[in-house]
This record gives sequence, structure tokens and C-alpha cells, in this order.
Amino acid sequence: MINTASEQRCRLAVDIGGTFTDVVLESVAGRNSAKVLTTHKAPEEGVMQGIDQVLLQAGNCAADVQLVMHGTTLATNALIERKGAKTAFLTTAGFRDILEMGFEKRFAQYNLDARRPAPLVPRTLRYTVPERISASGNVVEPLDQAAVRRAAGAMREAGVEAVAVGFLHAYAHPQHEREAAEILSVELPDTTVCLSSEVCPEMREYERFSTTAANSYIRPLMAGYLGQLRQRLIVAGFSCPTFLMMSGGGLTTLDNAMRLPIRLVESGPAGGALLAADIARSRNLNAVLAFDMGGTTAKICLIENGKPDRSRSFEIAREYRDMKGSGLPVRIPVIEMIEIGAGGGSIARIDEMQRIRVGPDSAGSDPGPVAYGSGGKLPTVTDANLSLGKIDPDNFAGGHILLDKAAAAAAIKAGIGDSLNLDSFWSAAGIVEIVEENMANAAQVHAIERGREPSEYTMVAFGGGAPLHAARLAEKLGISNIIVPVGAGVGSAIGFLRAPVSYQVVRSFRTTLSNTSLIALNKLLNTMTTQALNVVKQGAGDSELYYERLVELRYLGQGHELSIELPESELVAADLPVIRHKFEALYEKIYGLAMPDAQVECVSWSITVSTAPQASDPTTPLAATNPVECRQQRKVYDAGTGGPINHGIYQRSELTVSDSLEGPAVVVEEETSTVVPTGFSMVVDTGGALSIKKLTGKGNHS
Repeated sequence: MINTASEQRCRLAVDIGGTFTDVVLESVAGRNSAKVLTTHKAPEEGVMQGIDQVLLQAGNCAADVQLVMHGTTLATNALIERKGAKTAFLTTAGFRDILEMGFEKRFAQYNLDARRPAPLVPRTLRYTVPERISASGNVVEPLDQAAVRRAAGAMREAGVEAVAVGFLHAYAHPQHEREAAEILSVELPDTTVCLSSEVCPEMREYERFSTTAANSYIRPLMAGYLGQLRQRLIVAGFSCPTFLMMSGGGLTTLDNAMRLPIRLVESGPAGGALLAADIARSRNLNAVLAFDMGGTTAKICLIENGKPDRSRSFEIAREYRDMKGSGLPVRIPVIEMIEIGAGGGSIARIDEMQRIRVGPDSAGSDPGPVAYGSGGKLPTVTDANLSLGKIDPDNFAGGHILLDKAAAAAAIKAGIGDSLNLDSFWSAAGIVEIVEENMANAAQVHAIERGREPSEYTMVAFGGGAPLHAARLAEKLGISNIIVPVGAGVGSAIGFLRAPVSYQVVRSFRTTLSNTSLIALNKLLNTMTTQALNVVKQGAGDSELYYERLVELRYLGQGHELSIELPESELVAADLPVIRHKFEALYEKIYGLAMPDAQVECVSWSITVSTAPQASDPTTPLAATNPVECRQQRKVYDAGTGGPINHGIYQRSELTVSDSLEGPAVVVEEETSTVVPTGFSMVVDTGGALSIKKLTGKGNHS
């Protein structure tokens, strides 16, 4: 059937994960989705395959699509797997080893063998040149242009593909970096050059240099991929703009993403957090725990009053996955979450103490779990779920991927069961129990570090794996309410459709509140606003724009800052005591005291310009429910009863608003399955989501 003209207005979202590429097409006629295996050697191939599927399902063509939104893990994977460009670093004489020295403190104080990740730029490719500008902007030593040319010659001989330039105090005084860039562009015309004053114009050299090096390292790869994708879309008939999801939860232009790909490192998970935040707002939920589990990792994010936790610092390539400080720091706007090596492709094995270990390594999409029949040999979480009856082998990924249950069981027995003298079924139960315990422990730590109690939250579960494990994870965390949204299996891609076009600009500018030049400060803020507007206007159209202005403050001499919101209008003298009062109130709330006689220092300033996020219709509580008759059953492992028992099997496509059931049950859809264990009930709410509740006094709370 051909859609009407009004129904042809649609938007497309694409999320490339470590195992699957998810594609969602949304229009007034409804939503269509596809889940295909990620094609790592040429990611655009999987993207176009998924796009073809959803267009065919919807009866649309490329010309009907008004906007393409895209998120990807490619930048993250390139940094973790060290598959980026051969990168050099050019810095001020005497600062060659900052990338290696890092922070003064040890992240594992009592571990004498603690490993830190190697710098992205080895020492042999780090070059120094005489130059120096003081913190106040005085030129202490002019840039030695001949030294820059000699360094460029050495880089050419070494076959360098990208250069990161980071000079002392360039965050505030970038003239020497720009001068060096002009020379490098002549000497190395085909080489990517990134300046710290553009990538991360903030004080603290190590984070600034590390961020710039990371951006340089991945820019050739990401620019190449995004250029290829743009070309493939044009050839396929797409004439609409393409926007990239950023780690901070906003969309940016493709050209800006190619220039600053470091801002894409957590783009996929950010989409999932936006979906959960939208669900929280539409249901008036003040505390939501977003649980996103895909094929490679699981992510936990806390959402308060409809807003996900945010940060401006992030670590990549941690040597110790759950240990802060063991990775490479980057200073970018990011939605704050914890990532656990627990996905459907996470590999299970027996360690030296004869214990089951799961992850953090993953089989990914190639070769994938053993059940895929694509060459995988080691048992994974997906193989375990299949053996426990939680996954239908004939309808996985909408029937596009047929699973081999016998091969999965044999691999589990060989990899786990033979060592522990268990059959494949109970070995599979052990794998699933361990991965759920790992996720519960990580979620507890993440919440406790922020002074939160997980049991006070509602869980929103999405991603291909999360609905399979959500109820058991909720039991372990003491959570009573779970929401599995419509399209949960492609939740992050749906989250992209809710994202605003947004851009944040941050500048370090140190001044005390009592001795600041309002003229200079307002000039800086106006310049930052213009820069953010220039990016956002490319995709905002006629949309209303929103502005967020923040300053990071500390008592003079301290090393950590607190963020305070600024007035929307230009700053005047009367605003300064109000800002100080807000800072001291927050400081006292966090640290238990204030210091009214101490000077307050402004460190960094932030401007965010954005459109409004796409909102969903409000969802109201149900007055009554309609019990659904069970017409099909199969044996599925149930942790509450300690063994395999009959579960009712329900097709989600056949459920409507107010339909209800009690566990044990499995609700099946194309991209995932939702397990409702013994002791839980489920109802379809007015937004179409599965609302799952723990029945008082029933089930296992272990």
C-alpha cells in the first residue's frame, strides 16, 4: 500500500553497536524497525541493509525521509582497540611527557603492579618546540617556526597521519597553536591537524592534551566513515540532512562531527538515556534507572526529574573496567553512566579458581555467539539464554538470524560444564546468574557513589538483552517497578528521535567573583553563544531555541569546582552576590560547611544552545486491566523457583492497552523478549509500554 503524502513525512535513526546495527523509521503512520548484524569492516554496509529493510516495511522511499539521525560506537571501539591513525603530538618544550605522566595520584594506591593505559601517542612521536605564553597572555618566548618545520619533517619521515597540537596556556591564548597549524598545513598538507584550543579550550594540561590526542587519533577514521556514509545515502536517493548523536545527548551536524569526533564516543548509550528520560517525563517518574543491555555491554544511567546525570569528563580504555582513574581522560560533555562488560555476546569461561567468569570481552557480531553458526567457539550470554528457553531460536531478530540451540548447549558444556561437572542447562543458569550479579553490583556502586538508593527507582529496560534480565536484576536491586517501552530492542535508536539539536561550548577563564571585569566576561559569553548558535542553526530550522549558561566555581586555592546556573541575560553587578550565594548553598549541602570569608573563583564557563527535545504524549495510570488468556507455553528457567517451569508465551504485537498477565511468562517481539518471572505481574500501559511490578511477598529477593 502506498502511503499518503502526510504519512510520507518520516525520520530515520541509526545506531551502530558492537554486535547489532539498529534502524528505526518513524512517521505519522507509525514506526518500523530493523536489527542487523554490524559489518565492522565497512559499517555503512550494515547501515544501508537496515535502512532498506525499514523502508520496504513502511512502503516508503529515500525521498520521503526528512532527517537522518545517527549514533555509533565506532569512535569508542577505535580508541579501545587502538585502531586509529598514526598520531604525533607537538607541544611546548619541556612538556613532552605529560601524556605519559598523567595525574600525580595513583588510582590503585596499594596495587604495585597496577597498569595504566599506554598513551595514544608513543614517546617517539612526541615533539617539542620552543615557545611560551604566560597564563596572563604575555609572550615569554616567541614560537620557533624553524623548529615546527623540523618537527613536521620528522613527522613526514615517520609516516604520521594525524597531529595533535597542545601548547601551554593555549586554552586562553591560542595564537601560537594557530601559527603552528598554518606551518603544518603547508608542510603536511594531507595530514589531519587538531588544536587543543579548538578541541578542549580548558585549563589542566593533561586532560586537554589527552582529549586533543584522542580526537586526532580517531578523526581520519571517523571522517572517512562519515564521508562514505554520506556518499552512500546520496547514491541511495537521500537528500535530507544527516545529524550525529553526541555523547552529551544532543544532535550535531555531520560536518561538525567529522571535525570533533571525540564528542561521539558515547553517542549510542546517550540515545538510550534520552529514551528513558522521555519515559520518565511522560509518566511523571522522578527517579528512573535506565538499564540498556545490548550485544557487547550493559549501561546503567540514573535519571532525576526527567533529566539524566551529566558530566564534562569521561574515561576511555580503562585498564580496570570498574576502576576510576585507570583510563585515558577526555573532557567532553557526556551523559554520565556506568558501562559493564555484560552483553549478549559476552564470553563465559572458567577462571583459575574454577569460577564462572563472564566478559568483559565479547564475541561481537563476528564471529558472534556459537548459536549464530558464524564460527564462534566460546559460550556467551546469548547461548546461555537460548539454552534456558528464554529465546526462541526460530524468531531471533525477527527471524532473520536462526539460532542453533544444540551447538550453543555443546559449547556451554565444553567450556563450562565439563570443568564443573554440570550439564549444559545448569552451566547456562550459572552464566546468566553471574552476569546478572555483575550488573547488580555495578549498578549498586554507581548509585551509592552518588548518594542514591536503587530501590527507590523505577527501572526502564531496553536494548536487545535488557528485557530478558530486567526482572531478575530488579530483584537484586530491590526495585519493584519495571517499564519495557515500545521498541525496546532498538531503544537507543528511538532515543535519537527524541534528541534536540544541541551544542555546548566551554571556555576556561579564571577570575574571582569580587574582582571580575563584567565587560570582558560578557564579551566572552557572547562569543561562546555565537559559536554554539552557528552549529545549532544548521539543523534547528524555525525551532525555538533554549539557552543554558553555567559557571564552575571553587574557593580560591581548591582543586574541584561546583557548577552553578547563570542568569539568561547579560551579567550585571547585582548578579554576582546571587551567584556566590547559590555556590555556597550547594557547597554546604555537599561538604557540610561554607567559608564566607574566602574568595570564590570562577574557573570555566559553559553555554549550551538547543532546540526542545521531541516529547511523547503523557501516559496516565490505568483504572482497570484485562487478563489475557495463555494459548502457548514452553519450559523456561525461572530463578525464583530454582528450575525450568512452563512459561506462558505471548506475542507483544497482539497485546493492547490494559491487557495484563502474571508470571511466569515471556512476551516475545521481533528485537527482544521480556521475561516476567514468578512473583511478577505485567500490564500494557496507555503508552503501549509493558509495566511490570513485583507482587508483594512473592518471588526470590536474592
